[in-house]
Amino acid sequence: MRGRHGWLPRLFDIGLWLVVCAPPVSAAVGLDGHDAVVAAVGVPLLGGAVAFSRRWPLVALAVPVALSLLTDAEMLTPVYWAALALFGYLAGSRSVTVRPALWFFGAAAAAGLVLCAVVSNDLWGWPTMLLTLLIGVVLPWLLGRYRRQYADLMAAGWRLAERMEHEQQAVADRTRIRERARIAGDMHDSLGHDLTLIAVQAGVLEVDPTLDARQQAAVGELREAAGAATERLREIIGVLRADDEAPPRGPSEESADAVVERARASGVEVTLERSGRTEDLPPMVALAVHRVLQESLTNAAKHAPGAAVRARLVREPVREDDTLRLTVVNDPAPAGRLPGVASGGSGLVGLDERVRLAGGALRAEPTDDGGFVVDAELPAAGAAPRAADAPRPTTSARELELARRQIRRRLTQAVLAPLAVLAGILLLMIPLSLISSVWSVLDRDVYDGLTTGEPRGEVEARLPRFTRDGPPDGAPATPRGQDCTYYSTHVMSSDGYRLCFADGRLVSKSVVGDDE
Repeated sequence: MRGRHGWLPRLFDIGLWLVVCAPPVSAAVGLDGHDAVVAAVGVPLLGGAVAFSRRWPLVALAVPVALSLLTDAEMLTPVYWAALALFGYLAGSRSVTVRPALWFFGAAAAAGLVLCAVVSNDLWGWPTMLLTLLIGVVLPWLLGRYRRQYADLMAAGWRLAERMEHEQQAVADRTRIRERARIAGDMHDSLGHDLTLIAVQAGVLEVDPTLDARQQAAVGELREAAGAATERLREIIGVLRADDEAPPRGPSEESADAVVERARASGVEVTLERSGRTEDLPPMVALAVHRVLQESLTNAAKHAPGAAVRARLVREPVREDDTLRLTVVNDPAPAGRLPGVASGGSGLVGLDERVRLAGGALRAEPTDDGGFVVDAELPAAGAAPRAADAPRPTTSARELELARRQIRRRLTQAVLAPLAVLAGILLLMIPLSLISSVWSVLDRDVYDGLTTGEPRGEVEARLPRFTRDGPPDGAPATPRGQDCTYYSTHVMSSDGYRLCFADGRLVSKSVVGDDE
């Protein structure tokens, strides 16, 4: 199966070469002279373009563009239209970034300007070349670009779906844990209290002198049974409150120094800096500090193994209350995540809830240099739980919104880019019209000095470098078998001079236009 799939790209390239080379081969057989030579040379060049089109798609596109320009400065060469469209599409679908393609199109437009102005002496051929480039190359490139972006969005959609499944599983796990804790609390509040009362009452009866020995022994057995039931209830509550997937945690009563020392013993390079009175904290605040420090060091060991970790515990007065601030920052990972270490993604959610219940606020985010920072701000004297913040957008929601913005932006680009280029070409024709009118003015004395029968070469040596843009309005049709050129009588004139050639000689000259 692998071998068959390995042949598919080669078969595609062979078919592509046959398609793009069929028109040049036909042209080489049916043409002669310069066009036949260019068509014949284009066959192996197109084969080379196919060969490296996967690695350098824009270089491959440059081959048919160059061949088309060499054949006709206006690129009105049907021989290479198929190659232009196909390689343009492949360049759009195989290029990663857009900027190189924009530079390429700009270079092609500049090359067309040079050929039209210097070689063809026809500035009005440049807008035609730009339109051909837009329709024959840029539009297929946009189509290929859209296909690539669609494929990328599909891949992102699958990743998004997978992430959403993980988030749903995390939500289900948190719900299950909360329900366990609720059940455990109910059992502790009801059954535990009742069993404790039974044990206490049985202990009182056990020493009652009005009971005989047999009754006291029975009451003692009842007290022992109540004590054993209380112990079994405590064990059951411990099972209900345990997270099966969570790693063992250290005792919550240990100090911050003990947490740091335990992390150092496991190989984490961590430093702890204290400032102010950080002892004798209320139980909820001390527990929150312990949990934030412990979870931050655990995450650093998971996601940035080998990176240095800096913890700072500061108590500072803010207005009338003291504020305790714990900041844990780890550097970027020098070697990547440890193999086999997975992250459930719910640790920070638990920390945020723990800090909120202690009356504080938690901030956790990547740093600019690629590390990570966890910053908890807590009231040092304790406070009522802070109101829960509005739910933050999940990673899946953020990715979904990003994908939507990309789709809208890319659709806008696909529609507006050709329209913007077309509008640019139309605006470009205004200065071209002025330049062409200035550079195509034929001096009246030169016109009067021309005589019919002169060789065309001698006549063209005395003419302006550029001709006007087509015949003036009202000019008669070109006589059959003759080649006529038109020149302006003055700048922005509505009439012009017409010079017609046949068999290499000037056969007629006249002034044509609406004013004549």
